[in-house]
Amino acid sequence: MKKKYIFVTGGVTSSLGKGIISASLGLLLKAVGYKVTIQKFDPYLNIDPGTMSPYEHGECYVTEDGAETDLDLGHYERFLGISTSQDNNVTTGRIYNNVISKERKGEFLGKTVQVIPHITDEIKNSFYKIGKNNSFEIIITEIGGCIGDIESLPFFEAVRQAKLDLKKSDFLNIHLTLIPYLSTSGELKTKPTQHSVKKLLEAGIQPDILVCRSEHKLGKEIKNKLALFCNVSKNSVIESIDAESIYDVPVLMREERLHEIVLENLNIKKKKPLRLSRWKRFLSNLHMSENKLKIAIIGKYVSLQDSYKSISESLIHAGANQNSKVDIQWILSEELKTQNLKKKLKNIDGIIVAPGFGVRGIEGKILAIEYVRKNKIPFFGICLGMQCACIEFSRNVLGYEIANSTEFDRETNHPVIDLMQEQKKIKNKGGTMRLGSYECFLEKGTQIYNSYKSTEIHERHRHRYEFNNSYKSEFNDHGMKTPGINPKLNLVETIELDDHPWFIGTQYHPEYRSRVLKPHPLFVSFVNKIKSIKNG
Repeated sequence: MKKKYIFVTGGVTSSLGKGIISASLGLLLKAVGYKVTIQKFDPYLNIDPGTMSPYEHGECYVTEDGAETDLDLGHYERFLGISTSQDNNVTTGRIYNNVISKERKGEFLGKTVQVIPHITDEIKNSFYKIGKNNSFEIIITEIGGCIGDIESLPFFEAVRQAKLDLKKSDFLNIHLTLIPYLSTSGELKTKPTQHSVKKLLEAGIQPDILVCRSEHKLGKEIKNKLALFCNVSKNSVIESIDAESIYDVPVLMREERLHEIVLENLNIKKKKPLRLSRWKRFLSNLHMSENKLKIAIIGKYVSLQDSYKSISESLIHAGANQNSKVDIQWILSEELKTQNLKKKLKNIDGIIVAPGFGVRGIEGKILAIEYVRKNKIPFFGICLGMQCACIEFSRNVLGYEIANSTEFDRETNHPVIDLMQEQKKIKNKGGTMRLGSYECFLEKGTQIYNSYKSTEIHERHRHRYEFNNSYKSEFNDHGMKTPGINPKLNLVETIELDDHPWFIGTQYHPEYRSRVLKPHPLFVSFVNKIKSIKNG
C-alpha cells in the first residue's frame, strides 16, 4: 500500500484542538488496522521548545530519543500508545537552520536561496521523511497556528505543493474551524469558518473535510450551509462539540464517521472492525466513579496547567485504572509559607511536587515536602521534586541547615544536588541536558520495585543536576533509600523513605510514558495507595 498523507490545518483561532482531533483520528485509523503516526510542524523560530518558558508554550514533551518537542506529541503517544521521535516535531527554526547549514556547505551550487523552492522543499522533505524506511501506512501531519498567520505561510505553501506531488487518493486536508455561538441573538455563526476556508483557498488548498468546533450541535441546516459556501461535500462537514474530557473526542468522532469519510477519500477500506471497548471502559470509569481522590500538584507554573500536562493526564489514567476520579488541586509553590501551609494542604490526599527550573518557589516546595513527610501523606517527587525532597531531608533529618542544590546556591557547603560533571563546561542551553531514555536498575523488596514488578526499567530524562553521591551512604543510613541506580553512570535515579506509606522521588519523568490504556505503574501505585488509605 502506498503511504497516505493527511494534513490537519486550523483557522479562526488557535487552541481549537487540532492535536486532539489528529490524535483521535489516528486512534480510529489504528483501530481499523492501519499503522499510523502523527507529526507536528510548529511555525515558531525556536529550534525546539526546550529553552521556552512553559508559560509561552505549555509543557516541553521529551521523546525516547531525547527530542524536546511540542506537548501535542504527548497526546499522540497517549492516544495511540506509540512512541514518537525527533522526526515527529519540526519547527521553522529547524527548517531554516537546515537550509542555512546546506547553503554554508555550498550544497545549492551558487543558487540564490529563497523561500520557494528551498524552504518549502525542506519542509516537504520533512513531511515525507517520517514515511521512509518504516512501516507506517498513514501519516497525519498537524500544521501549527492558523491559516493567515505570517509565520505559517511557508508551511501552507508546502502543503499546497505536496498535493501536487502526491496522487489525489494519497492526499487529504482536514480543516478545523470554530463555529461561535452569539448568546445575544441565540445563533451559531458560520461566517468565521467561511472566511477561514476562503483564506485557505487563497493559499491554493481546498479542504476535503471540515471539522467544526462548537458549543452547540450544528444541525442539518448549518452543515448544508457550510458545505455550500465552503465547497465541500455535505457528508464531510463534521461536528466537534465541546466534550467533558478530551478522551471523549475519539468516540464523538466515531459517531460523526470521521474515520469512514477519511477512508473513502483515501480510497482504502477497513482492515478490521472498529472496536473501542477498552477505551469505553476507561471512559466509564473516568466519568462514573464516585471514589474521588484529591491530589495536589505543587509547582511554579500552575497558572497555566498545560505546563504539567503529562502529569495531570497520568493521574487521570491511573485514577480511571483504579476506578477513581482524581480531583487535581493546583498549588503555586511561591504562595506556600509556614503560616498558611496547613490551610493550603487541608484535606489533600496526596501531593506531587512538579519539575521545573530556577530558584523561584523552591522554599515553598521544601516546606510542603517536610509537611507530608512528617504527616505520612503520600508524596511523589518528579525530577526537581525529587531534588527538593533530598534538600528537605538533608536540612531537617541530617541537620545540614544550609544544604541546597548548586542550581540555587553555588556556594553551599552541602551540595546534595550538584551539576553533572560533563555539564559544567556547557554554555549553549538548547538540547544539552541529559535527555531521553536511560536504563535504571531497581532494588528488589522496595516500594518502587513493587510498583514496577521489575528490576530493570527505562525512563525519560530532562535535567542537568543530579543527586550528589557523596551523601548516598548517609541518606541510606538515616532511612532515605536510593533503590534506583543508572548502571552506566552510577547515578541515583530514585529515592524512597522508610517508615512512610508512599514517599518516592524520581530523577526521571515517568509521566512521559503513561498511556490511556496502559497507565504508568508508578502513578497507578501512587493512586492505589491514596485510595487504600482514604477508604481505610
